[in-house]
Amino acid sequence: MAAPFLAPYSSLFDLSNRLVLITGGYGHLGRAIVAGLLSHGATVVVLGRDENQFRKTFAALLDTAPVHFQVCDVASTPSVREALAACRQQHGLPQVLINNAVYSEGQQPDALTDEQFARGLDGSTGSAYRCLREVLPYLRENGGGKIINVASMYGMVAPDFAAYDQHPQFLNPPHYGAAKAAVIQLTKYFASYLGPENIQVNCVSPGAFPSERVQEQGGFIVELERRNPLGRIGRPEDLAGAFVYLSAAASDFVTGHNLVVDGGWTIR
Repeated sequence: MAAPFLAPYSSLFDLSNRLVLITGGYGHLGRAIVAGLLSHGATVVVLGRDENQFRKTFAALLDTAPVHFQVCDVASTPSVREALAACRQQHGLPQVLINNAVYSEGQQPDALTDEQFARGLDGSTGSAYRCLREVLPYLRENGGGKIINVASMYGMVAPDFAAYDQHPQFLNPPHYGAAKAAVIQLTKYFASYLGPENIQVNCVSPGAFPSERVQEQGGFIVELERRNPLGRIGRPEDLAGAFVYLSAAASDFVTGHNLVVDGGWTIR
């Protein structure tokens, strides 16, 4: 009697029949997300500009795992359009899109040019919308799917500027948090809009996950750790499970949600 009862739950996190497209998949956090997806059976296509970096990052997997590269500049609509068409031709219809890529210019809060501020907004919000818009025909053809946007704890709370007093080079710029807050709202908007079409739209807000380069500055890491309820910074593997969950059948009744993976930073 146990087997029939358990059957509906046995494949909740099985991604073996899912094609996942991810932008920014070979960066500090992207590579952990990709590894998590592959570990649960997904076929993954990394959309990016640097194939050499992709091959370097996933060198140990290229001959054994279904991880592929497709050239794509998320700042360019024609490039996104061409990349998605190529993925459709080579790998079939996608079930999941993860908008993880980001770009920006400028840092000083009261000295950003108009162009720097606009590019920072586009690097998180504009690029996510661009990719979301262009993937919709494929998800609709497939009868539904999932879109996962990457926001940030700084889309929810302002930086604690005291943390940067001795480390101004790591100061979080204003356009970053503004853009990530917009990503959270963009997620809710399209969750409502696309719900009737069986397309779930969610986002993940990480923090703090400093890169290896930033971690070389031990004093700054101490500042981050002492502000976090769990008393440490995030490790890339801490983030992977959130994307497995939101890519899988386990989250089929979850949409418009912002899944916060921040060690408790934003509860205070």
